[in-house]
Amino acid sequence: MAQIGAFTRNDDGSFTGVIRTLNINTKATIKPAAKDSERSPDYRVAAGGVELGAGWSKAAKDTGAEYISLKIDDPSFNAPVYATLVQGDNGEHKLIWSR
Repeated sequence: MAQIGAFTRNDDGSFTGVIRTLNINTKATIKPAAKDSERSPDYRVAAGGVELGAGWSKAAKDTGAEYISLKIDDPSFNAPVYATLVQGDNGEHKLIWSR
């Protein structure tokens, strides 16, 4: 697993930061979303005013640590990117991808 982003949590519960891969280097936000149903996303991911994905609040089964499970997609991607936003050191949140 590789870190593809770094975010800071804001007072309103949103996150601001950067998503950085070999092809992408963009500022992004992860904002709480109004839930329409139990399965609706808890967060929306946007960059440059364009929605790129959604996220769901989760907790690790063994430790209870909270994290956000994200699905990020863009027409330039071959497939959606699944990532996890976890709290790191000094208030930083790390965006870790997996496939």
